[in-house]
Amino acid sequence: MLGFNYTKSNGTLAKKEERLAWVLLFPTVLIIFSIVILPLISIFWISFKPISLSDLRPPKPLIKERLKGKLEIEGDKGEIHYRIRNSSRDQIINNVKLLDTIPQGLKVLNLDDRCQINQTKLSCNLGSFKGGYREVLKLKVTSDEIFYINKISPKETIPKMTGKSENVLTNLNFSLVNFIKIFDRDEFFQVLFVTLFYTVFGTVGALLMGLLAALILNANFRGQGIFRGFFLFPYVAPVIAVAFTWVLLFDPFSGSINALLIQMQVIETPINFFGKRPLALIMVTVFEIWRYFPLSFLFILARMQSIDNEMYEAAEMDGASPFQKFWYLSIPMLLGILSILFLLRFIWTFNKFDDIFLLTGGNAGTRTLTVNVYEQAFALSNIGAGAAVAVVIFIFLLLFSILFFKFISREEGL
Repeated sequence: MLGFNYTKSNGTLAKKEERLAWVLLFPTVLIIFSIVILPLISIFWISFKPISLSDLRPPKPLIKERLKGKLEIEGDKGEIHYRIRNSSRDQIINNVKLLDTIPQGLKVLNLDDRCQINQTKLSCNLGSFKGGYREVLKLKVTSDEIFYINKISPKETIPKMTGKSENVLTNLNFSLVNFIKIFDRDEFFQVLFVTLFYTVFGTVGALLMGLLAALILNANFRGQGIFRGFFLFPYVAPVIAVAFTWVLLFDPFSGSINALLIQMQVIETPINFFGKRPLALIMVTVFEIWRYFPLSFLFILARMQSIDNEMYEAAEMDGASPFQKFWYLSIPMLLGILSILFLLRFIWTFNKFDDIFLLTGGNAGTRTLTVNVYEQAFALSNIGAGAAVAVVIFIFLLLFSILFFKFISREEGL
């Protein structure tokens, strides 16, 4: 009996602790949802809507009032012009109404069939405005002594317009137009090939160069800390500074590299490294390798220094060559960190935008999917198509990560 009561009380305490844990975790979950999940849902939502930058604002009727004619003395005639338009070129605005106050001293001589006036209060029911609708509503007026003496201006009363419209961004109408446009052009597959080339060779090259640098600097010698610091420079330097330096160095007219190659009689005419296919793609890939190999070097070197030297000493006593020690001892110990670095560098390189944009702007066959997102969303103002390309990037990286953890990492014991 006592044991039963103890178990029951213990179970109640566990439930209370579980509820308390969820309460304490709720702020963290909310932050993660706000920072990660909510923007992701927004991108998926927008990708199924053929919208542009102008559609981000809901359509509304716009109006501008102007008084025509010189009303200088009593009895002068003029016109009040209401320039009305629909702010959207595509969306319809229903139940449009105009409200205004006619200044004292002005008498309306004619009235539009859609309008009515009560003393000085003007109200007009203008119906529906199609996309791009424009109209000039004219009211003929005459002035009296009050208007002449007080010099009243129609601008003292601001007209108001109301209307109901459907926001294409928030409605529940979805379409596959953006994805059809993306996959219906050969250009997309060219951009995909450029992205894969840039990502695969940039990732593998950064890992190999980082591994080579780690092997060189793994030995103990005087000044090794300074050399390691120099090797980290490409990664810690501002990207805009190093990209601008590369562009200047390889400039076909004033670049030092072209001048040096011509003086050495390697080439006869300057080479446009960042403006010629396929050399431009190779150059941005080399820049990617040079800039991000220090990260691989740092992690690989740290892993190397944690390997027990007794294994190498035993292998050396057995007559193993340096290559055999590297291949049969170092590589198996480094496979775990190399796998993680490959996954991270692949994802980061696939999502890279600033390097290519600063070097070539996506020209000369260097446009990747991320550059395509920028061009669609901002250069062409096609937010929906840009979001659709971003969704394609997300799905591709998600599938790559799943396959990586399912097949590759299983072999490494991760």
